[in-house]
Amino acid sequence: MRGPQRPDPFRDGDPPLELTTFVGRSVELAGLAAALGRARLVTVTGVGGVGKSRLAGRVAAGWGAGSGRVELAPVRDPHFVEYAVMEALGLTDHTTRVPREMLLEHLAGRPVLLVLDGFEHLVEACAELTAELLRKLPELRVLAVGRRPLGLAGERLFPLAPLGEEEAVELFTDRAREQGLEVADGPEVRKLCGRLEGIPLAVELAAGRLRALSPAQLSHRLDDRFRLLTGGGRDALPRHRTLRTAIGWSHELCTPAERLLWSRLSVFAQTFDLEAAEYVCSGDGLPAEDVLDVLSELLAQSVVSREESATGPRYRMLDTVRAYGADWLEATGDADRLHRRHRDWYLGLATLCELDWFSPRQREVARRVEAELPNLRDALEFSLTEPDEAHFGQYLAGSLWFFWVGCGRLAEGRRWLERSVELESGYEQSRLKALWVLGYVALLQGDAVPALAALRECRDQAERAGDATAVAYAEHRTGCLALVTDDMARAETLLRSALDRYGEIGELNSNVLMGQVELAMTRAFQGDLPEAVRLCEDVRQVCEDHGERWARSYALYVLAYAAWGAGNPAGARELLADCLDNAHAFSDLLGTVLSIELLALVTAAQGDPAEAALLQGAAGRLWPSVGLPLFGSAYYNAPHELCEATAREALGDGRYEECVRKGARLDREAAVARALGNGVRTLSALPTPRAPGGAARPGKREPAVSPTRKGGETAG
Repeated sequence: MRGPQRPDPFRDGDPPLELTTFVGRSVELAGLAAALGRARLVTVTGVGGVGKSRLAGRVAAGWGAGSGRVELAPVRDPHFVEYAVMEALGLTDHTTRVPREMLLEHLAGRPVLLVLDGFEHLVEACAELTAELLRKLPELRVLAVGRRPLGLAGERLFPLAPLGEEEAVELFTDRAREQGLEVADGPEVRKLCGRLEGIPLAVELAAGRLRALSPAQLSHRLDDRFRLLTGGGRDALPRHRTLRTAIGWSHELCTPAERLLWSRLSVFAQTFDLEAAEYVCSGDGLPAEDVLDVLSELLAQSVVSREESATGPRYRMLDTVRAYGADWLEATGDADRLHRRHRDWYLGLATLCELDWFSPRQREVARRVEAELPNLRDALEFSLTEPDEAHFGQYLAGSLWFFWVGCGRLAEGRRWLERSVELESGYEQSRLKALWVLGYVALLQGDAVPALAALRECRDQAERAGDATAVAYAEHRTGCLALVTDDMARAETLLRSALDRYGEIGELNSNVLMGQVELAMTRAFQGDLPEAVRLCEDVRQVCEDHGERWARSYALYVLAYAAWGAGNPAGARELLADCLDNAHAFSDLLGTVLSIELLALVTAAQGDPAEAALLQGAAGRLWPSVGLPLFGSAYYNAPHELCEATAREALGDGRYEECVRKGARLDREAAVARALGNGVRTLSALPTPRAPGGAARPGKREPAVSPTRKGGETAG
């Protein structure tokens, strides 16, 4: 994330495979689109490398009603299939609901095309999920892509054949031109494409060799390899053997360094960057300084492709090519060492990202971890399944607290954390960290009993071990739990004590600042708004000094509430817009929905009750993905009730409910855009807001300021 600018591996002008043109397949494109028009489940089958994914991607790109592509090849655990689908659809859910409930809710009534790509190693889980989604969502269509059918009733199969001779030749010459080479259509080219049986990946691998060999030389070498493997008799050669033969032949033509890097790159899940490749794959015959040059050669040969991302250039190997490399890695006996190096790199990356979370690089950190999530999952899986490695899994799951909490991944984080704390690692500090993070995640999900159990276990063990850091975090999170369950006196006592402990051990990070915001909330709930403002202005200043955006947004929320209470709705709106913009950028659902709730109250105070009701409806749609609306708390619920009472009085019950229903039709993106786009009202006479508790029902307490996304430990 820091350090010198990485060099461009395409300095010689070699084009990335992902940016190449789509050649041929016009008949298949039309046929697959027509099949989807007639059936709700279509499965594209065919040998590896035949172009199934590209064809499905082209069809999905033209699907007018919207589509989502789920890349399942990196998924190892069948339980994570549903999480992968949610991720592909851009969904986040903080609750303890199973992901399937969220999917059914999100997709209901929407004519979406869902593409399940590379499911063959997860057939049972994918088939079961697909069957239920299709049964309960009549407007959904599924396009599955794999080497075998799902085996469901009503499934329409679309076998994809290799390219015909003309298209194979066109692909070969097109890929040659992309390397700056002109290859004429002639007998040798046609003979070569015939030997490769029109399998696009095999054709592209062959074209990648044209800088060193002519088509005639390529064809001769390939003929020799076919005879070696089959004893002559090419007519009986199965197409899957043709592809493997072409890959193996390309592998043979590689230099020893290229073959070594090819096998070692197979440990990466999905994509990787140059820094990771240089660390993980170097050593024992491949110096780190040579990795870039060797990688560039693999790129030129179409063994590896390059793609641009929000975090910079990334590289990937097609699954068939990766599998071949993995077999070679196993054969060398070096697989276990490479998987450990892979795990160590991503453990270090997570540690660095945790530290960088308290810095101006927060958004970069979020993007980086998002991009590396498949590799981080593999690192977690390796650590939690290999003997004597559990402490690494505990530490890694705990170090990613900021991602689980701050970037909308509570459900997945809880699964990894629960798996990790079930294991005895012998490294108490790692397990204590995983325990307090588990308690934190569970309390944010509204699951108080497991949260309290994890936090008590953490504190008891930390006190016995003399671990002052873990004691502070356990006490802090227990204070948070008291806060969301309306026990203000206990919450204040615990939070003050935790902040004192942080001061004693010299801890300053997003987590500590969130503890101060939470303390401000307890003061606001007990009627001391000036003290709440003082505490949050201090947080705001520290955040601005350090470039921290996430904790700052919650401090702004408290300040916005105070501004509204002081009769300054315009100032409150400005603060809330900043708060909402940051929360949404981090996929922080809790911060998002709380901002919209308070914006509704401010909007009502500014004289637009219809818009206030609409925003309440939008917030109401989001709450099921966050947890119990307003935590079931009288404190948190008071602003909502005040807004509703104001809007109902102005609109009448019928009009109010109509506006709420209109808001409930907005998805998260639309709701945020609506809330941010309303601006400051320029009405001649704006009503002065009533006292904070003025419109609350009898027995209700004063309106809440922000419940927060809390921070976390910066160094495990």
